[in-house]
Amino acid sequence: MTLRWTMSVALVAFGGAIASAETAIEAAFDYQLICCETPACCDEPSCGCEDPSCGCDDGCCGDNLCGDGCCGDACGDACGCGSACGLGGCSLGACCLGDPFTLKGHLDPCGCCPVDFGGWTQFGFHSDNARLSVTDNDGLAFNDNDDRLNLHQQWLWFEKVADGSCGLDWGFRADIMYGTDAAKTQAFGNDPGEWDFANGWDRGGGYGWAMPQLYGEVAYGDLSIIAGHFYTLIGYEVVTAPDNFFYSHALTMFNSEPFTHTGALATYSGLDNVELYAGWTAGWDTGFDDSLGGSSWLGGFSTNLTDDIAFTYISTAGNFGARSGGEDGYSHSLVFDVALSDDLNYVFQSDVVGYDANAVNGGIANDQVGINQYLFYTINDCWAAGGRMEWWKSDGSSFQALTMGLNYRPHANVVIRPEVRYDWTGSDAAAQFVGYNGQNDYENWSFGMDAVITF
Repeated sequence: MTLRWTMSVALVAFGGAIASAETAIEAAFDYQLICCETPACCDEPSCGCEDPSCGCDDGCCGDNLCGDGCCGDACGDACGCGSACGLGGCSLGACCLGDPFTLKGHLDPCGCCPVDFGGWTQFGFHSDNARLSVTDNDGLAFNDNDDRLNLHQQWLWFEKVADGSCGLDWGFRADIMYGTDAAKTQAFGNDPGEWDFANGWDRGGGYGWAMPQLYGEVAYGDLSIIAGHFYTLIGYEVVTAPDNFFYSHALTMFNSEPFTHTGALATYSGLDNVELYAGWTAGWDTGFDDSLGGSSWLGGFSTNLTDDIAFTYISTAGNFGARSGGEDGYSHSLVFDVALSDDLNYVFQSDVVGYDANAVNGGIANDQVGINQYLFYTINDCWAAGGRMEWWKSDGSSFQALTMGLNYRPHANVVIRPEVRYDWTGSDAAAQFVGYNGQNDYENWSFGMDAVITF
């Protein structure tokens, strides 16, 4: 009861802070950047509440989010939007989020600018973390600055998508971020001093800068080609905070997958129910560099096996660069995404990595396999619950972790993600493999909670 009451107070307080922040943001951006002088979309007269064409077939209109209970309002008259459907009031089942605020929508309301842009802020706290090495030096996880409030990701992106549906088109993407996740997002497969790795981008205290994407794109019909620095296709979890359910990351994701590549990647979507990927990269986690002669294949496919099962296979093969110490290797990732019902989703992922590590050139563990299983239950647009069970083996040493968490959305732009996690291993030898005295020293429960605010 005490924990529930404490969490409720914390969430209410946080909701108030978010509301104040939203008001401040709107005041700060109280201007419009219009890319056209007299856009037709801006000349259309506003729709009056008496006009049935506004979307209310009975001619009545309420507020912009959910109406007043007579226009398909999910909350109804008893729970009008604004207060009752947010933090304070109604039952857990009532939820009216409305449309999220975006910088693009505010500064270019007509959508006349071809360049899209936005970002997010992620901050969080987590307790002692058994996944860290004994020196608190990277270890086995992203969250390696424990027992303090961290700004993990302050992110800004710019993008023009190449649309080949009407012929040849071009585009680009650029991402830049600051925070404690920067060291994990930099091109650490480079030689030091290249691109954003160890080149004055780290700022101390675990903080730094990174530029994980910078690429150009051309598209024609169903074929798209990007060239430059871009995220990997491998795996289920990703670096970008808004695209994950959990605050923490799986061991397999952090240890057995690349995060970024430099190279070229083609995507073809002209086949029925199949999307193909094929490209070349300068190894793993490189940024406009080919450390130790990195040169590898990246590709695979995604398809729907049934109406409820999506399957993705992605592989890499060749010289992974710094990751494999200049030696050749192979890896693949299998992801099955299964809709068990309208509200229940199951994901199975397995990764395999293998190569002959060259210790002289810094190659690291070369025999790794991971199996991750996820189960997500969507309560409504505001609430979801999830679990993750994982097993990861590296050179004969096995590790397991169980994570349970919630996603709470008090606002269309905000998600709060509390979680508890238990890490364990089956032997003292495995614990010593990652720098601990034994399995009792490694195993523990940890708690974490973060918030992600998109814009």
